[in-house]
Amino acid sequence: MLNNGPKPRTIIVSLIGIAFIGAALWVSFRSDPVPVDLHTVTSGPMRVTIDVDGKTRVRDAYEIASPIAGLTRRSPVSVGDTVIGGQTVVAVVDPVSPGLLDTRSRLQADAQISEAEAAMHVAQTDLRRAQQEQAHAQSQFERAHTLVQRGFSTITQLEDATQRLAVADATVEAASARIDMARGALNRAEAALVEHGVPDGADDACCVPLLAPADGVVLEIDVVSARPVSAGTRLATVGDPGDIEIVADLLSSDAVGLSPGALAIVERWGGDAPLMAQLRRIEPKARTDVSALGIEEQRVDAMFELTSEPAEHAGLGDGFSVFLRIIEWQAEDVLQVPLSATFRVNGNWAVFVVEDDVAKQRAVVLGPSAARTVQVLEGLSPREVVVTHPSDALRHGKRIVER
Repeated sequence: MLNNGPKPRTIIVSLIGIAFIGAALWVSFRSDPVPVDLHTVTSGPMRVTIDVDGKTRVRDAYEIASPIAGLTRRSPVSVGDTVIGGQTVVAVVDPVSPGLLDTRSRLQADAQISEAEAAMHVAQTDLRRAQQEQAHAQSQFERAHTLVQRGFSTITQLEDATQRLAVADATVEAASARIDMARGALNRAEAALVEHGVPDGADDACCVPLLAPADGVVLEIDVVSARPVSAGTRLATVGDPGDIEIVADLLSSDAVGLSPGALAIVERWGGDAPLMAQLRRIEPKARTDVSALGIEEQRVDAMFELTSEPAEHAGLGDGFSVFLRIIEWQAEDVLQVPLSATFRVNGNWAVFVVEDDVAKQRAVVLGPSAARTVQVLEGLSPREVVVTHPSDALRHGKRIVER
């Protein structure tokens, strides 16, 4: 009997063909794995810092200002000179000299002198007349007094003579006072003719020497050469460069979270090793500054005291630039991941965890964040692998391959 069914060889060939076609279709339509960057979750020390630029300044700087309007002499000291408080002269100011007179002012001053001299002459003449009247009244009084004693005159006549003598004495005193007034007016008129320069008989050494208020060095000289200055003009600044502090310009929102005593690491100051500093105080009032991007910011100054040994920062001076890393929070054993591995999902934080070359989305609870890492409070364990910088092509359950 003939067998009309398919031969085994034909069946085998058909099955192989079907499997080949199925494999080709599966390879053609399956999605390619997404290339990603991976990071292993670890535990270790973590530090959250506020990074700002700062500037050094002498803690107690003394500004020497001119107490009078005058002509300051050339500075007797130079920047960097050592000064002793109460002994070293840092500036010398001469009183202001009168200016030159124009023709009208000179004629007016000459006329005032002539007027004052005439008034002096009149006062002297009045004095001589008053003295003559005084002498006559004195003789009349003595004669009346003698007659009354001898009984040839009345008491009334003596009283009249006494009154005339008192009036004459007062007239002499008034005439003397008018001479003093005329002399003062003459001196004032003559002073108006004094022009620039030292008048005859004046002391050329007349000046106001200004002494250093404290020990230190000259930090700055505002007026080097001789020139006129007004009262209150700053001439020089003195301070001790060994007693310096650091001033940092902080955002007010960052300053709120800091307390006196907060530590800071001082870098980029020019030395080989970083320095340590401690927050001393924060100014109570902020100011409005405009950033380079044109954004208004509320900023406040914070003062830091260097705690490193003075020998370690011997090269620092007033106005030097430094970089501060202010420690806001730190811990020794913290589970952490890169900030680039985290993303938001419906208001919560999440990461992609790698399991058997497949990305699995997992919710996490995060703590404080540093510049590049963030603390993980819940959701991850050490040695798990997470995806950093996940792209939009990555979804839950997607196969991945390390880039």
